[in-house]
Amino acid sequence: MANLLDIRRRIRSVKNTQQITKAMKMVSAAKLKRAQNRVINARPFANKMSEVLSELAAQTTEEFNHPLLDARGDERYLVILVTADKGLCGAFNANLLKATQAFFKEHANKKIELVTIGRKGRDFYRRRREIVGEYVGLTGKGRVEFEEALDVARNIVKRFTNDEEMDKVFLIFAEFKSVLSQRIVVEQLLPISRATAEEQPAEAKDYIFEQPPAEIFSHLLPRLVETQIFRALLESIASEQGARMTAMDSASKNAGELISSLTLNMNRVRQAAITREIIEIVSGASAL
Repeated sequence: MANLLDIRRRIRSVKNTQQITKAMKMVSAAKLKRAQNRVINARPFANKMSEVLSELAAQTTEEFNHPLLDARGDERYLVILVTADKGLCGAFNANLLKATQAFFKEHANKKIELVTIGRKGRDFYRRRREIVGEYVGLTGKGRVEFEEALDVARNIVKRFTNDEEMDKVFLIFAEFKSVLSQRIVVEQLLPISRATAEEQPAEAKDYIFEQPPAEIFSHLLPRLVETQIFRALLESIASEQGARMTAMDSASKNAGELISSLTLNMNRVRQAAITREIIEIVSGASAL
């Protein structure tokens, strides 16, 4: 049985850890509120832009082609994985890595290149798979600007446009649902799909092109990719803060339970020591 001094040291250590987890929970709660507001504001624009451009592309003539719209083969993929820069957020990074591993296993017969956004994804795949691009520090500060997403998107668009052998680009990230729930999303980013007849709304919209379709799409399609990547980064930041807030809350509660258990054990050890001393005193008095 541990002595009284060791138990007191353990209690003091757990209390210090509990103070840290509580502070991290409060910091994550503050960051989560800002990140959640940005996600809610970004979703309608990103979804509507994707819907409108998909419908516009479906209404253009078949003779019109754009590098970001061209349906290619199905042999070579580029996967963009968005993870966190830091840990202590529960199973957030583990779930993303598990989904990515499942994607690689499902498409084992394809040639897949990887771009990582976030330190955790980069560190995990550094010795497991060739990484053709990496971005660290975008999500770690809890806030990402559109210019930072712009740099990522332009590099992806440039790589897809110049490399005619690249067939598809996929984006893997965590979509924010609530503080307790994040959904892993695996979606095709490029080529941008044209809306089919079944996907068209019941009341089809009639669009009038004031400029040639080529001119319109050359400006709007890259902007759509930029918007989708920016939204994925916002979703990832909000999901990370929600996961960290939940993990630190659970850690604080577990620390409290451990402190109670150690305190009870300490009281038992102290009571046993007092009882033993009383027995020694009584035994000594009886001997005299």
